[in-house]
Amino acid sequence: MADAIQVERDPDTERLEALGVYDWPVWEKEASEFPWTYDGRETAYILEGEVTVTPDGGEPVVIRAGDLVTFPDGMSCHWNIHRDVRKHYRID
Repeated sequence: MADAIQVERDPDTERLEALGVYDWPVWEKEASEFPWTYDGRETAYILEGEVTVTPDGGEPVVIRAGDLVTFPDGMSCHWNIHRDVRKHYRID
């Protein structure tokens, strides 16, 4: 489903390099909770931490270090960061 959070667990190094992940900016956030709305399609590679992201009206998705995640454009959700998060990200 194109409007759902997509999680790819432990992608290999070749996949990450092909996407250029290591050249993307880094975002960090301490354990916390907050609402969020995406202003574009975001792809993120989680370097550290664990978070549960619950789309408005949807099922919670647990995201951990090593996951490659795509968040759909326009999605509103709630972030619950259980362990401080560090991620590379790109917004299309």
